[in-house]
Amino acid sequence: MKTRHVLGMNARNRLYLRLNTTKGRRIADSKLSTKKVLKKAGLPTPALLTTFKTPNEVFAFNWLALPDNFVLKPVSGYGGEGIVVVKKKAKFAGEWLLMDDSLITIADLRGKTLDILAGQYSLHNWPDWAMVEERIKIAKIFKKYAYQGTPDIRVIVFNRVPVMAMLRLPTAASKGKANLHQGAIGVGIDIATGITTHGVCRGKFLKYVPGTKKKINGLKLPFWNTILTLAVKAQEAVPSLGYLGVDIVYDKAHGPMILELNARSGMEIQNANLAPLRKRLERVEGLEIRDAEHGVKVAGTLFAERFADRVMAEEGVKILNIAEEIKIRAADGKRIPVLARVDTGAFRSSIDREFAQQLGLMNKENILWKDRFAYRSAQGVQPRPVIGATIWLAGRKVKTSMSVANRSKMAHPILIGRNDLTSFLVRT
Repeated sequence: MKTRHVLGMNARNRLYLRLNTTKGRRIADSKLSTKKVLKKAGLPTPALLTTFKTPNEVFAFNWLALPDNFVLKPVSGYGGEGIVVVKKKAKFAGEWLLMDDSLITIADLRGKTLDILAGQYSLHNWPDWAMVEERIKIAKIFKKYAYQGTPDIRVIVFNRVPVMAMLRLPTAASKGKANLHQGAIGVGIDIATGITTHGVCRGKFLKYVPGTKKKINGLKLPFWNTILTLAVKAQEAVPSLGYLGVDIVYDKAHGPMILELNARSGMEIQNANLAPLRKRLERVEGLEIRDAEHGVKVAGTLFAERFADRVMAEEGVKILNIAEEIKIRAADGKRIPVLARVDTGAFRSSIDREFAQQLGLMNKENILWKDRFAYRSAQGVQPRPVIGATIWLAGRKVKTSMSVANRSKMAHPILIGRNDLTSFLVRT
């Protein structure tokens, strides 16, 4: 990573956290408020079973009425502290087993709840409320990757675009919690495909899940577009959070669900992805995003990792000529062959406007944004559209964005810029 593009804590606070208003932070800091707002927006969250506001409610509550498994947590907790995850009922009434098979009783649960109310785990050390919600059942795909607890996915959303994501895997060191500060593994995810890339745990990069032969990279996460869309819709539900982390879990029965929102998302996600966050934030700042689906499409176009292509194809390095025959997908799905110019001096690929219209790629839904650079037309000077495109370059599929320009006087209707040449060599 280039240091100047890495987002540090000071820059995050100065440039991006200022976009989160007091109202937005209050919602994110309260799991109960978050749940209410998301429910009103029709977004899925774990079911709320009960809440405790006073010690009297703790002693008056019928603990035996709780289901076989549940989660007790502070409403305003942070860092995974104070959370009790109950796996199932034990042999005797009033006793349950935790995820590590240790025993917990009603007296223990009351004590934990009273600690929560006293503010022992709250963000600002103030008196807190406690809540009990349904326990997420781990999806089969994660059982060989996670230790005891349930993994979650952190998605950073800015300007209604998911700019970076990571999978957080519980470990023995984290005691089954998906919290990086407690020793969980952070795993980078390719935004375009949902394929895991790199793993990091307490500053050390990992190739395998500790104690197993399971590779960190190459795991394709299910429902990936749903995950990203939920993350963007969470920001739409709380527009006073301009920059936030959205934590999403996979439930075995219900699929993706939003666990909580984070108004002060940490920086370790950059190490997990081996990619600087600041550069990505700058690339989407000011873009006009129509809706959640559009934001996800922009993210997949801008932030696709060529590493994920290599995981899927397991191909060697390809050598390209200055003029290279490619195929481009038209609106009807057909792959159209065309001779393209390969130019490492240009950052973004571009396509001739008339050719793009012939392919049916100039429809409103396919225009990602309008670039600040302009082009001249019969209607005068207009912003240059940037469209989504899928091309096959030396046999490798590449999802990209292309500036639309007048290339009628050029030898090639398409120019391939260096943004799409990662993992290729160009013969000069």
